[in-house]
Amino acid sequence: MRKKQRRQLLEEKSRAAVKRSHTCFEQFHYNKRTKRQKLVSSETETKTLTLKAESLPKLPISSRFEAIHHCSSSSSSSRAHKKRQNRSNSSCSGASRKWVFSSYDCSSYEDKVVIVSYNILGVHNVAKHPNLYLNVPKKFLEWDRRKDLICEEVNRYNASILCFQEVDRFKDLDDLLHKDGFKGVYKVRTGDSCDGCALFWKEKMFTLLHEENIEFQDFGLRDNVAQLCVLKMKHKSGSDSHGKPSKTTPMRSRSLVVGNTHVLFNPKRGDIKLGQVRVFLEKAYKLSQEFGSIPVILIGDFNSLPQSAMYQFLASSELNIQFHDRRRISGQLEYPSQGREIRAQNKDIARPLMFTWSEEELVLATGNKGVTHLRHKLNLCSAYPGVPVSLLNLIVLSRSFGHW
Repeated sequence: MRKKQRRQLLEEKSRAAVKRSHTCFEQFHYNKRTKRQKLVSSETETKTLTLKAESLPKLPISSRFEAIHHCSSSSSSSRAHKKRQNRSNSSCSGASRKWVFSSYDCSSYEDKVVIVSYNILGVHNVAKHPNLYLNVPKKFLEWDRRKDLICEEVNRYNASILCFQEVDRFKDLDDLLHKDGFKGVYKVRTGDSCDGCALFWKEKMFTLLHEENIEFQDFGLRDNVAQLCVLKMKHKSGSDSHGKPSKTTPMRSRSLVVGNTHVLFNPKRGDIKLGQVRVFLEKAYKLSQEFGSIPVILIGDFNSLPQSAMYQFLASSELNIQFHDRRRISGQLEYPSQGREIRAQNKDIARPLMFTWSEEELVLATGNKGVTHLRHKLNLCSAYPGVPVSLLNLIVLSRSFGHW
């Protein structure tokens, strides 16, 4: 009799555990629907989007939702829950990423361009620093697998322009992206490094008017490089994509300067990092003026955080380097990533002390002896103002003239 009662009690507990697990599972689906509803609501309320989520193929659910934790410790409940979870993952694998929308209104602009940038991790760098990827399965580091996934990823965004850093297999990317209508140029780093920067554009949208490269070693600023291209948007035969006559647009606003760079990583060499960015800005501004003050878009891996003095210099056009320690210019040491949410800031970073820079460091950072105040002539603004991110090593900045 006691055995029978004990068996009945265990069965009741098991059913209760399954019910709790089922409730947890259903709550997950409710949260998923709520998030999706919020996403749709954002689309209807905001006219201008950073990217149109509905135009993108759906991506795996793992990029958006956390795993469901078991609600019971019983083995039978766990197995039942695992089966349901597996079915859910397979059926919901098409859930899209959780996009953040821009609040900036671009509805009056006639031409819109989507620009995608990635540091794709050089194949040589993987082999050179295996200790950095000990916890990464080897198959995920194989180039033959990654190159196809990279192209699949960027094509989901319907990109007009692509900028890559740490490229050491340019021909592979060029062959793959050519099939998708892209044409590209490549600049390898100087010295012993074998990776570089690559810039691609849609041939049906743009014509390359001018290309030039920057080798920072010419300025005593290490072996990093940068690319600058002047792209001219092709005409749409007098009509826009909806068949309506387009407004007359000044010819200068049909072209733009696109810059792509990968700034030195070393956090302690803020003097060199600032020098590279300074030269990059100077060259971009000069090229813009040569073509009639056309818009400038600067893209790349700047190895800097949004709270940093480097970001302040880019966004505000000036920086007094005496208020900053060269080892903390990029914010990589001062604001280490801890998986928390941070926001881009343009505010001055107050310093209680003046920092001493050697004459050599000042020359590298500013280009001149005795100069401590940096200025550039581009009126830049971030493509992600106020967007919450856990780490913003990628900063896209642009200077806009006329209508785009």
